[in-house]
Amino acid sequence: MARKVTSGLIQASNPINDESRSVAEIQAAMLEKHLPMIHDAGTQGVQILCLQEIFNGPYFCPSQDAHWYDIAEPVPGPTVEKLVPLAQKYQMAMVVPLYEREQAGVYYNTAAILDADGSYLGKYRKTHIPQTSGFWEKYFFKPGNMGYPVFETRYAKVGVYICYDRHFPEGARALGLNGAEIVFNPSATVAGLSEYLWKLEQPAHAVANGYFVGAINRVGTEAPWNIGEFYGSSYFCDPRGRIIAEAPRDKDAVVVADLNLDLIDEVRSVWQFYRDRRPDAYGALVSP
Repeated sequence: MARKVTSGLIQASNPINDESRSVAEIQAAMLEKHLPMIHDAGTQGVQILCLQEIFNGPYFCPSQDAHWYDIAEPVPGPTVEKLVPLAQKYQMAMVVPLYEREQAGVYYNTAAILDADGSYLGKYRKTHIPQTSGFWEKYFFKPGNMGYPVFETRYAKVGVYICYDRHFPEGARALGLNGAEIVFNPSATVAGLSEYLWKLEQPAHAVANGYFVGAINRVGTEAPWNIGEFYGSSYFCDPRGRIIAEAPRDKDAVVVADLNLDLIDEVRSVWQFYRDRRPDAYGALVSP
């Protein structure tokens, strides 16, 4: 029998775009908005679900305002604990992107991974941190320091690459070499110079590495920064780079797709990129 995994992505707009409201209130509203969508994914039989980048808040990085540090929390911590019962109820593994507080003054852009029984498998910390054109992330995040881990969930081996990471092929290859079958890229990206890359780079990673990719983007605009439209268009693509399910550009959505993991073996038996790669010839790539 084919080894199929039903996987899901959630894209959502932020319900409170008002800086006069408290950080805690904004954060709670975004979590409450997600809960019925997570239930929806569970009732559709989703086995692995991924949420968008820093899912329980706005994309606050157009600011350089320290009060957004208050969104940060330990990982695992209170938000992960709230989602454990849902993972258990639906036997659904989850990728949960959060703003992580390791200690005072040390923050990361992180994704926690829960298995289908609610157990915490570990986390990935965003490796590449932009600092340009309204994406002032170095003010908020340290670069990740945990490498490119792959998490063996009940259903598949899962890797995570967060937003700006997707512009760097090296980590995408590392995730494949580490055994990833599905790589999720939770993002917050707006219309503009990089939009045409949205359906170019990640299918290219899928092809170059012979795995599935789930690409997630939020929707709407977020005041007071108004840096542009988060254009949704979350999707799954297969190891041949084909988009097999896609969300609309401008609406909250739960994207569900059946991923036939046997296709990984089929594709890699034709395109022998892992056999034919030449790490002995790539030393210059890691020179500073």
